[in-house]
Amino acid sequence: MATDTPLIPSTPFTQGLAAGRLRYQRCQACGSALTGQRYACTQCGSARLAWCDAVGTGTVYAVSAVHRAPTEAFRALAPYALVLVELDEGPRVMAHGASGLAIGERVVAHPLQVGAQPLMRFERQPAP
Repeated sequence: MATDTPLIPSTPFTQGLAAGRLRYQRCQACGSALTGQRYACTQCGSARLAWCDAVGTGTVYAVSAVHRAPTEAFRALAPYALVLVELDEGPRVMAHGASGLAIGERVVAHPLQVGAQPLMRFERQPAP
């Protein structure tokens, strides 16, 4: 696969990433916040889902180190951290993370471009 070809197909989520926005779906029936692209709410089954922009802040829920990159474009980053972040709006998202992040730390999302692939990277949230 060429490094200038996006790995993820175009969706409202990835279109948001390309515009520097982190998006999630919210159920209009029960209010649940959902990650990924869903066709129905995982809590109540309603198909009334709306795309929302996240503020981009949250708390690190899990951290993992990647030593073997999946493509040439990512090899330049290796080793790198992947983090599971619980957004302040409720859903959890997986993204790249700054080195040394720990579970429980407050983070803020920033756009990241790897080749043609728009991604998100979480970094420590500055102290207020």
